[in-house]
Amino acid sequence: MIRIHQDHPELADCLDQEVLPELIASGYTWTEGPVWWHDALYFNDIPSKRLLRWREGEGVDVVLADTDFANGNTLDAAGRMISCEHGGRRVVVREDPDKPAVTKVLATHVEGKRLNSPNDVIVRSDGTIWFTDPPYGINSDVEGYPAESEIGSADVYCITTDGSVVRVADDFDKPNGLAFSPDESRLYIADSGAIQGASFPGIDLDRPHHIRMFEVHGTTLTGGDVFAEISPGVPDGLRVDRGGRVWTSAGDGIHIYRADGRRLGRIELPDATANCCFGGMDGSTLFVTSSGRIYRIGTRTTGCIS
Repeated sequence: MIRIHQDHPELADCLDQEVLPELIASGYTWTEGPVWWHDALYFNDIPSKRLLRWREGEGVDVVLADTDFANGNTLDAAGRMISCEHGGRRVVVREDPDKPAVTKVLATHVEGKRLNSPNDVIVRSDGTIWFTDPPYGINSDVEGYPAESEIGSADVYCITTDGSVVRVADDFDKPNGLAFSPDESRLYIADSGAIQGASFPGIDLDRPHHIRMFEVHGTTLTGGDVFAEISPGVPDGLRVDRGGRVWTSAGDGIHIYRADGRRLGRIELPDATANCCFGGMDGSTLFVTSSGRIYRIGTRTTGCIS
């Protein structure tokens, strides 16, 4: 079932309820990491370890046949793709969309210990790179390689402009998607602790399934109150639009929240949904990775870069 549900009249400011999501690609296992790069949508199918590209009129082709279980992607100010690899347990840079070999490794360890499995990543306008590090890639062989955590926790990190890896939050169950507010003074971070393994095989709602909001002061975070409890489902990837609204994946699709935490509505999709991003030539199209499918929907807003 594909439907749009309104919780508040302000939903009409950002979404036309008469325009339903369009299925543009299917047949994958667990899609993640959507990012609009140049004139195409790039996304990962994590279990098959592939980076794929969708372009209008051309469909989908395989850009990279072995991503080492890459998950989240984003762009830096130079237009390069920053990616999180579960298998390699690292954050890397890819320079060229047509020749997407890793050109630089940004992070593999913190305080001498190997990262768990970097999951999602964003870039701030000051050049700092922020990423989450839950254990999904080391919990099983579905999205990585089974291993014990060397760190012993699941935290949030910032890579500074000099290359240092700084822990910025250490009180999460499983930190996941993250995004800055339009002025970058706030950082939203999903805690998907309720997800018990790779690709939503089970959910324990006694554990976190919410988004927290932090105030950003350089590489220091303060606050961290719960911005929104996600129900039904669990938050994973999220984006913020230019109006400050938060668009987050959930078990049933995409939920849309006003900057004060009030839910405006939700886009119901048939399958568990992992992530979303804004793209298209004017940044107003929302692309959604939902289990083995990719959807797009035109919106009445545009997304922030992160």
